[in-house]
Amino acid sequence: MQIFLLVISILLIIIVLLQSGKAEPASQIISGGNMDLFSKRKERGSELFISRLTLLLGLTFFVVSLVMEFI
Repeated sequence: MQIFLLVISILLIIIVLLQSGKAEPASQIISGGNMDLFSKRKERGSELFISRLTLLLGLTFFVVSLVMEFI
């Protein structure tokens, strides 16, 4: 079970690093430039897949951690 948790955590780290940055650049944060703060950005294609995979791996990590704690 510990090896499974280790594999999930490594995959989760890799997938999070693969996600595209949606944050504003530091220069716009400091100057207050939030022109598209409320614009709707839909994820499509690979971004949607990576986002859903991140959610799935995160939930799996959480459940496996809880199961290991109480077993």
